[in-house]
Amino acid sequence: MATPKEIIKLGQIEIRFLLDGDDTNGTLSMFEFIVPPGARVPAPHYHEEFDEIAYGIEGTLSFTVDGKCNEIGPGERCFIPRGAIHHFENAGEVTSRTLAVLSPARMGAAYFRELAELFAGGPPDPAAVATIMRRHGLIVVPPSA
Repeated sequence: MATPKEIIKLGQIEIRFLLDGDDTNGTLSMFEFIVPPGARVPAPHYHEEFDEIAYGIEGTLSFTVDGKCNEIGPGERCFIPRGAIHHFENAGEVTSRTLAVLSPARMGAAYFRELAELFAGGPPDPAAVATIMRRHGLIVVPPSA
């Protein structure tokens, strides 16, 4: 396992940053995210300016992309193009570890640091979370959409 540059905790989820935009001249960012079973995860959203690739390392994470469920286990992958409404969850019984690559690097560790600060005060206000997400190019999709 590669040594992360930075580890950020968001509730039960741990993000281990491996590369950020400043490491790659803005071409990509790469991080692992560890999700225990039943952990609270981001609301369905889409990215305005970057694509995402998820690659399973341990456990299974369910990614729903534009209404289609993709079970990502070790060695499996999922491409999430910009504009695709998606979310993920760990409905299994073991913790999952997934590698994420974002291209270009429009979102990085700063996004997760801002959220971690918000989460440190207890359960965050969903509107405050949506504001941080929007500032970093992630658009929350209302449940009726």
